[in-house]
Amino acid sequence: MTMAHNQVGPCIELERSLPSEVAAISPFVDRLMVLFRKCGCVSQGESDVEIALREALANAIIHGNHENPRKHVYVRCRCKPDEVSIAVKDEGRGFELNKVADPTAPENTGAVHGRGIYLMKALMDEVRFEEGGVVVRMRKSARKSAAKDAQKSSPK
Repeated sequence: MTMAHNQVGPCIELERSLPSEVAAISPFVDRLMVLFRKCGCVSQGESDVEIALREALANAIIHGNHENPRKHVYVRCRCKPDEVSIAVKDEGRGFELNKVADPTAPENTGAVHGRGIYLMKALMDEVRFEEGGVVVRMRKSARKSAAKDAQKSSPK
């Protein structure tokens, strides 16, 4: 992990690899969220980044690597005072985004899987799939979150 200080404020960049085990998700995300909050790129009540990251890691481990113990998931994060960006890469074959079923369609509302990508897109400002679906890049701006929170709490 490196910390760089500039005029804007502290910036953290880190790279980690996780085993392809669902049990590895929570301890990693919990520690990372504490770090994000300390650095100010994610506010205390902000759960959007946490949920999106959990979904991206679960997709990479379960659907990408098929929980293969010989494969890993790689996470790269950049945290600035006003923004967080995250890339999650698995060692799978990727997927075609247009073949993923719509979780809001009536025939899919009872499905066990299929909401991760939908949630990531709903919670983050930007979500991109690259390298044939092996990499997901997500970005969330703190300013947009603050504006959304103000809109939610103001009477209409």
